[in-house]
Formats: sequence, C-alpha cells, structure tokens
Amino acid sequence: MTTFADMGVDQDIADALASKGIVDAFPIQEQTIPLGLPGQDIIGQAKTGTGKTFGFGIPVVQRLGLDPAPGVKALIVVPTRELAVQVYEDMDMLTSNRSTSVVAIYGGKAYEGQIDQLKAGAQIVVGTPGRLIDLGNQRLLDLSNATEVVLDEADKMLDLGFLPDIEKIFTKVSPVRHTMLYSATMPGPIVALARRFMSNPIHIRATDPDEGLTQANIKHLVYRAHSLDKDEVIARILQAEGAGKVVIFTRTKRAAQRLVDELTDRGFNAGAVHGDMSQEARERSMAAFKAGKKDVLIATDVAARGIDVDDVTHVINHTIPDDEKTYLHRAGRTGRAGKTGIAVTFVDWDDLHKWALINRALDFGQPEPVETYSSSPHLYEDLDIPAGTKGRITKAPRTGTVRTAPARTPRPERAADVAAEGTTEGGTRRRRRRRSGAQSVGSTFTEGDGGEGATDASASTTDSGERATGGAGTHDGEGKEHHGGKPAPARRRRRRRSGGAGSAAPAAGA
Repeated sequence: MTTFADMGVDQDIADALASKGIVDAFPIQEQTIPLGLPGQDIIGQAKTGTGKTFGFGIPVVQRLGLDPAPGVKALIVVPTRELAVQVYEDMDMLTSNRSTSVVAIYGGKAYEGQIDQLKAGAQIVVGTPGRLIDLGNQRLLDLSNATEVVLDEADKMLDLGFLPDIEKIFTKVSPVRHTMLYSATMPGPIVALARRFMSNPIHIRATDPDEGLTQANIKHLVYRAHSLDKDEVIARILQAEGAGKVVIFTRTKRAAQRLVDELTDRGFNAGAVHGDMSQEARERSMAAFKAGKKDVLIATDVAARGIDVDDVTHVINHTIPDDEKTYLHRAGRTGRAGKTGIAVTFVDWDDLHKWALINRALDFGQPEPVETYSSSPHLYEDLDIPAGTKGRITKAPRTGTVRTAPARTPRPERAADVAAEGTTEGGTRRRRRRRSGAQSVGSTFTEGDGGEGATDASASTTDSGERATGGAGTHDGEGKEHHGGKPAPARRRRRRRSGGAGSAAPAAGA
C-alpha cells in the first residue's frame, strides 16, 4: 500500500489523516492525488465508498497553501445536504493544522450563520447548487476568485436536474481554474459537461476489470417477500450474528416513518432521515447514528449518498430501487473503506419486472428471487440468525407500572367507617349530600344578609346528638337564622303553605 507521504502530500495533512487512523491510500487516491497536486484536470470514476472525498480534498487543500488569503478560493459542489455535511467534515479535518477555513452552504439552515462565515473570510466552500446560486444572486457569495472547482457525485446532480444550475455556477467562477469531477457512473450528459467546462481532463477509472459492477466485499441477497411480513423479517435480520449498524432504505417518506415507529415499538433503537423532517432533525438523527446512539437508520434515497459510516454491516432495501444506479449507491453504504458488508433486497410481486432489469444490468445471475418468509429456514442460514429468534426484543407495552389502585382501596372502607360514626367527613359526595340534606346543608340558607357565616360555623360545631332533638340548635329561636328553631327545609315548606294562605286571605277579604 502507498502512504500519503509517498505521494508528496504535505506533512501537516498527513498528520491530520494519521490522527484519524488513515495512513494508506486507496486505489482512487493513489491515481488521482499525484495528478491533482500539480493542477491536472481529472475525471475520477470509482465505486461509492472507495475514498473519492480525499482524492479531491487533499489536492484542493494543499494547492491553496499553508496560509491562504481570505475569500473563497475553492468551491466543492455536492448534490444533497447530507453529502455536504459529510464532505465539510472531511475537509475540516484536512485543514485542522492550517489556517484555512471551510464553510458548508446548503438549504434547510438559517442564512445568517453561513453568511457570517463567508464574511469572516472562509476559503473553501462546500455547498449544494440551490443555496450557492441563491447567495450568489444576493451578492453575498463571490466566486470570481475560485480557482479550485470540484463536482462530487456528478451523476446524482444529473438525476436531480441540477445540470442547468451547475452550468450557471461555472459562469461565476474564475475562467482560469483547476477542475475535478468525480462520479460513480458516467452517463452521456456528464461527459458532455466535462468536455465543455474542463481543460484536457484525464479520465481515471479506479476499478478492477475482473471485479464486475458491484463491490466484491459486499454479499448481495435478494428475497421475494410479502409486504405484510417484511417488518417481521427485518426485525429478525437486525438480530443476526455480527449485525452492527444497519441502514434500511424505503421508497417513500411515509413508509420510512411508519417503519421507524414499528421497529421502535418492537424494541429496536431506530432513527430516520427523510424529506418530511427539518434539516436540524435530519442532522441530529444522522449524528446519533454515526455516534452509535442509534443502531438502525431508516432513510429514503435523499440520504443514499450522504451516509459515510465505516461500520455499517447491513443494508436492507425495504422496497426495490428503480434502477441499477440507485441500487449501487444504496448498497454502497456498507462495505466501505475495505470492510465487508451484506446487502439485502426485498422484491414485491408487483416489482419483479424492476428486479429483472437490475439483475440484467448488474449481472447478478438471479432472475427469480427466492420466495421468503420470516420463518423460512434459508433466511436464518443466509444471514446467520440464531435459531428461535423472534421479531420483538421487548415484552408487551409496560402499562402495569402506572396502576394506582392500591392507593385508592382504603377509601370505601374509610367511607363506611365514617358512615358508621354518623359524621359527614371522609364519605363520598353523594352519601354526604343525602345524609345531611335536611340538616346541615339546609341550615345555611337564610333570609337575612348577615347570618350565613354564623350558621355555617354553628352547623360544623354542633354535636350530632343535638341536631336530632327536633331541630334545636345553639340559637334561642328569636333571631332571623332560625324562625322558631325549625330546620330550613321545614321552614321553607311552612312559608310556602302560609304564603299561599296569606295570599288567598286578602282575595277573600276583597
């Protein structure tokens, strides 16, 4: 293996790489770095996960010098936000021993922080086409002095319809520049773009001609599975021997979120990255996955090229991708940096025609996927799943811990005891009203203005035995509270009777 120092890389950059355990160069780096350092335009073509970022990052950083002047001198254009974050982190690591400053410019984040970094004199800009053009139109991003230009994942930009934006960006950078274009595949429009904006580029293919289109260190498994059984199959695959971090790709945002909820309910530590999430939420979920706080990441194709995690052991295609290029990029999330990995693809009955096209393009030799269910013996054998594994690692929902019945059990007994003692304290509200309706409650209603407080106090302090003696209380019966010492209900009934007689008497007299 060739080391970076052997290729003429500056010592401070080699030290920054060594601090992360990166000493030896990969084939694409061995071929592109010696050409990129003197300023040769390059078209680099290699499979995903083979180290293309350092292939263009090291020449860019070294060509800017140890202490470049403030202002944008290098521009790296990437198709997705997740890839922008990944490339920014790699470039920031390469410049850790230099004064060179790197800024990431992409949508979904506030303008202010990115503008402040540009005004502070950042020399390297990593960005997505939309936000780059937006800031350029506002005259907040000056690319006229950018002499180092890199297009990363150019074929993805073509798929997303960014080619007109790329052409617009090329009109804003310096006409005299060093340009590098990197792509996993090389469709015709990308070749035409390279011929138009690059100067005598050298096309480098860092692939083994005997290896085929897929990486040799990735094991590919294809199953025909029923949609109602996929969640159970996935839950068992997650418990296979040697399973570490797992990336699961879905076709839609809704399917991604539904699968997150399902796996979380089954006891797995899962997160999501899809277009319905805010940029902050997507970055938090990705950071948690990289840090090991999440074991499973469910994503749509928006993240297929932004997940650069070395220890992903399995990639699962919950739904089959639309073409072979998408398949390669999904599967390329595992088996990175020379490690081995497993790619599992589920094919619905309705998608067999898509698999036929992918199988023919990538020469898998599996025209008919094996019909597979969660109980199929070959599933356990292919993926080394322990016998007896089920699709749930937690028990039923934990609802028993919130029961409060023991705290309430004394209440009926206490109410019965209170009822036996003849007092109104502690009983139920219905019993209290029924028991005291003719005595204590009724005694609070008065005809006058000032007797309510006194009557209430007397009702609460009077002994229950005294209440039973014909309604006699502490008053002598001469006040307005107790007319004749009679209880209030009886008094009201008498008043209604006497009122009726009184009203009839004047009528008779008349």
